[in-house]
Order: sequence, then structure tokens, then C-alpha cells
Amino acid sequence: MDKLAALRAFVEVAETGGFSSASRRLDLAASSVVRSVDALEESLGTVLFNRTTRQVTLSDAGTTYYTRAKKLLDDLADADASVSDRGGEPSGPLRVSIPVAFGSRIIAPHIASFLSQYPKIELDVRLSDSIVDLVTERIDVAIRLGEAASTADVVSKRLTEFKRCVVASPDYVLAHGQPTAPEELAAHECLRFTYGSDLQVWSFLRDGTSTRVAVRGRLKANTSELLREAVLGGAGIALLPDWLVHEDIRAGKMTELFVDFDCRPNEAQAVVNALFLPNQRGSRRVGAFIGFVSSIIDSCE
Repeated sequence: MDKLAALRAFVEVAETGGFSSASRRLDLAASSVVRSVDALEESLGTVLFNRTTRQVTLSDAGTTYYTRAKKLLDDLADADASVSDRGGEPSGPLRVSIPVAFGSRIIAPHIASFLSQYPKIELDVRLSDSIVDLVTERIDVAIRLGEAASTADVVSKRLTEFKRCVVASPDYVLAHGQPTAPEELAAHECLRFTYGSDLQVWSFLRDGTSTRVAVRGRLKANTSELLREAVLGGAGIALLPDWLVHEDIRAGKMTELFVDFDCRPNEAQAVVNALFLPNQRGSRRVGAFIGFVSSIIDSCE
């Protein structure tokens, strides 16, 4: 028995839910996939799949085995890519993490172009506003909004800066009035991005003078897209990135407040960074994706 081939057959059957679908993915005859899985079960002395005429599902033992087998195959693919991706055409699997709104609004419209330009890269995109651990989540490149300094464990490359805007809908301003000074925000319904602490301070800088305002409101969320929708609905005032709201402002759907101020939540920096592990230095795949994101940002400016 070719153990590696058997593991691949087993994982494909588990993920596709059938021998026929797995055989198409592997470009093998269905009978070959069945024989590989049968041989694997025989060598292990246990049943990995519950099989009926209608469906194939993992047994309890199969579920446990799948987790380990999948990781082993992923590690092998990473090992192959780590030595084959240092020269020539970028190739191999590439897992990236991108903030939800930034990924869907800025990156997603160009993904097809990236795949066309790099036909040998297998792209796995994870959209999340959480700070992911590159090691445990097996992320090759993480795009993050906000300051992220390089450390011994993570390399950070600054791609660009952006502006944050304090915005409200015309309906909200009509109903509640337009604050003319940052301090007046304390009396308004402020929609906040979840940063961990319930208390959030918005900082305003103009002509070297800094003003800090503790803002409160009945809504906080872990995605800026939801806050944008709440602003459009007249729920309150939010501090959002310009790339997310500039079209709404231009269309008159939002009113930008405190235009002359540099605004930020909890002193957070308004920068876009690409993060990757030190062992990815020189990776053609990683470099290709970072260059791709940089080119999109340049075209938006």
C-alpha cells in the first residue's frame, strides 16, 4: 500500500463525502480510491467510514484520524512549498487573513485578477477582524489595519496610511443636531468598534492640540461594515476608515464631521500592514500577494 496516496484518498473522501467525488478531485478511478481506503482501514484495523448505498460518513475513529491526517498532508504541502517557492514562478498554497470590510470591499474585486496572474498559487482567504496567530492559524500573510511593529517572531511591512472619518447620516444630524466640537460627542449616540474595553476614547488632533473624548452608545460591533450600515440607518455617529465611507460621503448619504481633525480610536494608528513569519522571507508566493495588495492600494489613491 502507498500510505501517502491512501491518506490523500481518505482525506478527499472525507471532505467530498463520497468515493466518486473524491476520485474526480484526484483524477483517479473510483475503484482505485475505494481500494486505497480499504487498504488503509485494514492496516489500521479499524473502520474509518460508515458506508451505506446513499452516503459515506466518517466513523468516530475516522473523525479523529482525519484531523491528524489532514494536518500531516498540509504540513507536507507547506514543506514542499517552502523549498520550491524560492525561485521561478510563485506556486503552492497561500493562506491569507484580511479584515472583513477591507477584504470584501478593497481586495475581493481583484481576486480573479490575482488568480489569473499567478495560476500556480492556491489561494485560501480568511476574512476576520480578530487578530489571528500566524503560527497556530497557519497564516502565510495577514493584512492588518493599525500599527504592528516587527518583532523577532513576526515581520511587519507597512503598505500605506489611511484616514479615519467621523460620520453620521443627514437624518441623524437633522434629528439630534450636528456636534461642532469633539467634546460634544459625549452627548451623542456613538457607534463603536469592539476593541476589548467597553470604554472607548476617540482622540482628535489639530494644530498640535490633542482632545480626547470618552464616547458611549448602545451599539458596538466587531465589524466596521455593520457600523457603516447602522450609520446609514441613522443610529448614531461612528469613526470609520475613509476607504469604507468615501463613496457614501460623496453621494450625500453621510455627513463627515470634524474634517480638520486627525481622528482615531484609542490612539490606534491609521496604517495598513502586511505581517508574515521570518521563515517566509524570500517566498515568491508571499511577495506576490503583498505586491498585489500594494498595487490595489496604489490604484485607489
